[in-house]
Amino acid sequence: MTGTPADPGVLHPMPEQPRLVLLKPLITSPLIEVGEFTYYDDPDDATAFEVRNVLYHYGPERLVIGKFCALGEGVRFIMNGANHRMDGPSTFPFPIMGGSWSEHFDLITNLPGRGDTVVGNDVWFGYRTMVMPGVRIGSGAIVASGSVVVDDVPEYSIVGGNPARVIRRRFPEEEVARLMALAWWDWPLPHITDHIRTIMSGSIDALETVAPPRG
Repeated sequence: MTGTPADPGVLHPMPEQPRLVLLKPLITSPLIEVGEFTYYDDPDDATAFEVRNVLYHYGPERLVIGKFCALGEGVRFIMNGANHRMDGPSTFPFPIMGGSWSEHFDLITNLPGRGDTVVGNDVWFGYRTMVMPGVRIGSGAIVASGSVVVDDVPEYSIVGGNPARVIRRRFPEEEVARLMALAWWDWPLPHITDHIRTIMSGSIDALETVAPPRG
């Protein structure tokens, strides 16, 4: 018997805990895309995520976060707008100060960047982690508290430190391939609802057994 799925459109899935918000119904910027059930937890106004946690986002690079991600308090995404010129004697952005200095805005526009910042599905970010521009973080990854992520993170790996380095893989490579093929986060919500215990604590074999038919 199919249970009732949770509602991905509710801002506060735990009404008694306003510090926790689902991001998809909160996001307004066309440059930010967040999947269903990805949440952010912060006692100091979690609803200000777009302003306080996505920094220097002047475009055109996008921030894309998948489904079922958990973002701990203070997670920050630094976007490409934070870049300064480094090829001359000074890194100071004189043109933004105004006056006749603004005539030299061409010196700080179109600075080289690393493209979009992309986070997969089912990624867990610990307390006060920082993600630098253009990083890609694979599904199933865990980012330890206080980490500064400057390079891409493989699927189902645990990274930590400044700069963040792979501590270990959560599963052997062949099992990661099986998990990525299963992509449980894309299953219909009623099917996820019926098999939450297997998704959370079952084996990969068990997860394959309960996977919905393809196509």
